[in-house]
Amino acid sequence: MGDLINTIIGPIEWLVAWIMYGFHQAFTFIGMNPASGWTWALSIVGLVIVMRAAMIPLFVKQIMASRKMQMIQPELQKIQKKYKGKSDPESRQAMTQETMELYKKEGTNPFSSCLPILVQSPFFFGLFRTLNGMAAIADGKHPPIGPITQPVAQQFEQATIFGASLSSTFVHAPNLATKIVSVVLIILMSATTFTTQRQLMTKNMPASALDNPFAKQQKVLLYVLPGVFAVSGVNFPIGVLIYWFTTNLWSMCQQFYVIRRMPAPGSAAEKAYHARLERKGKPIPGAAGAKLRADAAAEAEAAEAAELVKQSGQRQQPASKKRKKGKAAGTKPAGQKTEKSGIQDTPRPTQNGQSGQNGQSGQNGQSGQNGQQPKGPKATGKSTAGPAKPPTT
Repeated sequence: MGDLINTIIGPIEWLVAWIMYGFHQAFTFIGMNPASGWTWALSIVGLVIVMRAAMIPLFVKQIMASRKMQMIQPELQKIQKKYKGKSDPESRQAMTQETMELYKKEGTNPFSSCLPILVQSPFFFGLFRTLNGMAAIADGKHPPIGPITQPVAQQFEQATIFGASLSSTFVHAPNLATKIVSVVLIILMSATTFTTQRQLMTKNMPASALDNPFAKQQKVLLYVLPGVFAVSGVNFPIGVLIYWFTTNLWSMCQQFYVIRRMPAPGSAAEKAYHARLERKGKPIPGAAGAKLRADAAAEAEAAEAAELVKQSGQRQQPASKKRKKGKAAGTKPAGQKTEKSGIQDTPRPTQNGQSGQNGQSGQNGQSGQNGQQPKGPKATGKSTAGPAKPPTT
């Protein structure tokens, strides 16, 4: 078993040693002390930058896979509910098959979100074995690892930061300074892990995905992982703690950038992102942007129609309640015949012979306001007018 691990980790140790030694030489070239602990600490930071930059495509794939897993949780719950209480092999096989078909349809699976961790783990153990073997290399008990020869290992062993050697651990600390530095790095490492996980859950998860088993599991890990790191961190060399804190800090900043620029649909981060775009006057992508543009177009059309009505100087008179009631009851205006009697409705004349409105006749036969002829007295066979005058020539 040990030979198998050495066969797998050996090339990674060699690569880690060369990257770290290359940064050490670069910092030495710009004037830093080669025996200083800060030079070696910055070399470890350089190693982290190279590794994490190379894993950016995997990180993007992890984000997409994790987002898809969040979105398909309702479908997974339907499948689990469908086969709930069925323990026969046929039902279990059918549930597994439907689940795999759903993963294939959405282009994701639970292992896709673990790719960066799986890829980074060999480098982590390679660095751990390299730093843990520095003392043996310096004493000549272990063969060199790439450029890390015995003189280089002895220089590394003598390098310190705040009085703590980079290869020392909290458990086997030679002095109080080593314990203090180890505790501070463990706290920073746990805090960055907690912050990264928390901002993912509170900002970049839609409301529909917060109430499912996957979200509950993530919430448990939010508080469990920092505790695990705190317990296990006491056994790691300070150089490994520096590596771990740096990679967590990278993850936190990278996660913050992704949440700000590529938020999950329906999440609080997406709403904040759209609000920022709207304040800057930039178009909003996706379905939410199309809806906002449609609403804006509808408001613009309504404003244009109101402006046209205002310019024409016309406005619609509001109908009174009596008028609406009359229309609803089917009343007919004056002067029309009723369907049953066929008798024409005549308006009541006004007093003093004055004409009524809408062309209705007054009592003394004078014409109405709209120029309709008045109704005179009933014909009696005798002319009421004088004799006709002959035409004048």
